[in-house]
Parts: sequence; C-alpha cells; structure tokens
Amino acid sequence: MEIRAYRKAQGMTQAELAAKLGLAPNTLSQYETGKREPDMDTLARLADALGVSVDELLGRGARPAVNGDGELNEYLEMLSTRSECRMLFSVAKDARREDVELAVRMIEALRERERGDVDA
Repeated sequence: MEIRAYRKAQGMTQAELAAKLGLAPNTLSQYETGKREPDMDTLARLADALGVSVDELLGRGARPAVNGDGELNEYLEMLSTRSECRMLFSVAKDARREDVELAVRMIEALRERERGDVDA
C-alpha cells in the first residue's frame, strides 16, 4: 500500500492523518507498514483524505508527485516506468559514492562513443 508516500506528498504527519480519519496513530502506522490491512470503508476514507483513488492507494496507479520538485518527479516517473532505471538504482543504492561516480563516468563515456564524440 502507498499510504505513507501519499501522506508525505500531502505534507501530513501520521498524527494529522489519523486525527482526520478518527483513527489511532498506531493503527495508521500499522496500515503504512503492512502489519494490518484497513477494511474497505477505511480504505475509501483514506483515499478521500489523501485525494487519490483506492487503486492509487493500493499501488495500481501513478506515484505521488513531490510538490515543487520537477526533477525529482521526473526521476520517480522513470523509476516507475523503466526497468533499467530500477536496475541501476537497485545496484547503486548500497554502493560507495566513488563506485557510483565511476559508473556514471562509464555510462557518459558510452553515450559519447555512440554519438561519435570519442575515437573508438
């Protein structure tokens, strides 16, 4: 479930959303971590409170936009639609900074080679 992502995109804390829905903050936390599943009525109220559809809340729709950050939204869109970007992120997320920088330079060199900017 995407409750946490949509809540954060709305700039709400767990306590604020829980109060808006009449839930205990611990209950909302359990929904966000997957330790507990909301019933259909609660799911619908969550979707309404977050301004999304139930399908989006269940992860069947678009990812939430990050207010005011076009570049980050572009990255989120690429991660959600391009498996090769997910693959790179998956490998890079636990890598040392130096290794990521080396990989970036290698990819840039390959792109330059394809454009004919570098002698083969």
